[in-house]
Amino acid sequence: MPFIDSKITLEVSEEKKERLKEEFGKAVSIIHKPESFLMLGFEDSYDLYMGGKKLEKGAYVSVSLFGDSTAEAYAKLTEKLCEILKKELDIPGEAVYVTYHGIHDWGWNGNNF
Repeated sequence: MPFIDSKITLEVSEEKKERLKEEFGKAVSIIHKPESFLMLGFEDSYDLYMGGKKLEKGAYVSVSLFGDSTAEAYAKLTEKLCEILKKELDIPGEAVYVTYHGIHDWGWNGNNF
C-alpha cells in the first residue's frame, strides 16, 4: 500500500507523468511493495524553496507505506527516485527531498488492514 506524492517545481507533461509512473512503479519493489497497490500523485508547477532561495528545478517526494521498511531499503529507494527525477526531468539530487512515512492503520476498499 505505498503512496508516492511528488511536488515538482517544473510543469510536467502527461507523457513525462506517464514515464515517472512507470519508473516509480518499478522502483517501489525496492521497499518490497507491489506496483499493483501503488498510488501516485504529481503536483507540478509547485513553488519550493531551499536555503531561502526559490528552486527552479526541485522536488519533494513523500513516500507513505503500510508498515515499515529498512533504512537500507529507504536509502536505495531515495537513490533510485533521485536518479529517475534527474533522468526524466533534469532535477539534480541536491534539490530533492524524500521523506518516508510508515503507517500502521491503512484503509482501502471499505476496510482497514
